[in-house]
Amino acid sequence: MGKSAIRTVCKVDFDKPASEQPYLHNRWHPDIPPAATIKDGETVKIECLDWTGGQIKNDDSADDIKNVDLTRVHYLSGPFAIENAEPGDALLVEIMDVQPFEDQPWGFTGIFDKSNGGGFLDELYPSAAKAIWDFEGIYCTSRHIPHVKFAGLIHPGILGCAPSQEVLDTWNKREAELIAANKLDRDVALPPQPLNVHAGSADPNTKEKVGLQGARTIPGRPEHGGNCDIKNLSRGSKVYLPVHVPGANFSVGDLHFSQGDGEISFCGAIEMAGIITINFSVIKSGVSQLSLTSPIYIPGPVEPHFGPGRYIYFEGFSVDQHGKQHYLDVAVAYRQTTLRCIEYLRRFGYSDYQIYLLLSCAPIQGHVAGIVDIPNACTTLGLPMDIFDFDISPSAIPVKKLDMGRCAFETGKTEGEVVTTAGKNSEVSFGGGLNYKE
Repeated sequence: MGKSAIRTVCKVDFDKPASEQPYLHNRWHPDIPPAATIKDGETVKIECLDWTGGQIKNDDSADDIKNVDLTRVHYLSGPFAIENAEPGDALLVEIMDVQPFEDQPWGFTGIFDKSNGGGFLDELYPSAAKAIWDFEGIYCTSRHIPHVKFAGLIHPGILGCAPSQEVLDTWNKREAELIAANKLDRDVALPPQPLNVHAGSADPNTKEKVGLQGARTIPGRPEHGGNCDIKNLSRGSKVYLPVHVPGANFSVGDLHFSQGDGEISFCGAIEMAGIITINFSVIKSGVSQLSLTSPIYIPGPVEPHFGPGRYIYFEGFSVDQHGKQHYLDVAVAYRQTTLRCIEYLRRFGYSDYQIYLLLSCAPIQGHVAGIVDIPNACTTLGLPMDIFDFDISPSAIPVKKLDMGRCAFETGKTEGEVVTTAGKNSEVSFGGGLNYKE
């Protein structure tokens, strides 16, 4: 006799605001009540909205990206209580499948406006932009970035167990200290924000408490994982998560059809709504048995493959675009790596914003090549050449520029702003864990 149908423990409603759906929440807090209970060893299906709760539309305008309400994200499915899970245990999460909804075969990649979210290159590219991707089986294409087609490494951007009150207090203290010490002209962390808090089926008093204390879901955190945006957590992957509260209170969301290493534009994956199938197993005393300070994972067997010689790699170092020397700064190096790729692809007719979007969501390989050879860290970005329907290899010279159209911008704009002087007056950074000398 065959197995019975896999149980769906969370269903979402596209005709109802995300903030009114009791199986969703957008803060981390131990007091958010479980949406359902899952047996130890059970496999279930979980439906998820896209991370914005449906704020982004399938159209040719980036007005929705520019004006997205970031107090309302992420909308996660859960939390789910796992039978037998107790603090100190590890929760083994095996991702059996991830799929878009059949009647929503599309996703989006966005560049957030610098004043509302920003991204890795927002000082250079501060304008809002968007690309819509259409799904056909395992492949995706975009009317906004033509001549590109690739298979998606589909995965959840966020999964994690609820923090205990002690862990939550640690997060809030740690991030408040960073905010207080900030000397930059940008947000460096987000404190608890009562505005637009959604705490699932919590009563009004609990919802108020979650609003005042609950941690924002934007960053990943070492104690539980959360929003790590690891593209290799795809089908067949196994993730080991520390359990901090009785029942674990596991949540998942922010599904991606594809993503490049780094998700550099912040809304940089191909974001989608969909269904994830997960098996849950409790490992008793797993935190101590596995020395599990932070989550660990084993990638699954499903991944689009390109031969080693079918990538073109770009190098970057801790010398910024203005020639300023930094000390072992990996972020500076990876920014330069990305700019080298943008310069290269620009020759074929793509705009900088189209390339920025593409590098956020295509299956690029980002690596730290060296962090010991002072003063320059070296990073690399591997771009698979076979996602293009024309030859982009260095042997393809002279280059023939193609009509690449354009990605979507806000109303009234046909191109995004490019700031060539960005970062010219920045201080020299000292990476490698060193502090400034007094």
